[in-house]
Amino acid sequence: MTAPTDQDLAIIAEQLGRAPRGVLAIAYRTPDGIPAVVKTAPRLPDGTPFPTLYYLTDPRLTAEASRQESAGVMREMTERLAADEELAAAYRAAHESYLAERDEIESLGTDFTGGGMPERVKCLHVLIAHALAKGPGVNPLGDESVALAAEHGLRGTAIPADWPASRPSSARETGAQ
Repeated sequence: MTAPTDQDLAIIAEQLGRAPRGVLAIAYRTPDGIPAVVKTAPRLPDGTPFPTLYYLTDPRLTAEASRQESAGVMREMTERLAADEELAAAYRAAHESYLAERDEIESLGTDFTGGGMPERVKCLHVLIAHALAKGPGVNPLGDESVALAAEHGLRGTAIPADWPASRPSSARETGAQ
């Protein structure tokens, strides 16, 4: 994590099409150094609660997250959560880690963390942002979604070249390769 520079904030504004709000740090940069995930304050400057601690900004990654969502990856992951106790426990641990990290900055008095954690998968944008910010091994479903993005042409550009490959899953059957 690095403090955002004025240049970073200008790039993020261009990525988002608006001025960024509440940026605390650049949580992940693409292999070429471009900001792609920001760590955001739990409350925006106007006081609005903003529970999404890690926010995806890179247009390539946001488009890929949307593509995966449209391909049914969230549904498949949610089904696996219900059937796989080990996966569900790891996903819950990711949720608890996310919540604890956000609460260290400021508690919002809620256990909502985003992305559907811990019971379902609702937003791959949040899961990808969390996985990229923290690195492999923290959010299992975020890791999988990042690996799918890497396999879909983003390895070495928006995704680190050494990001672990995804395990075989029915996500491949949905076209999320």
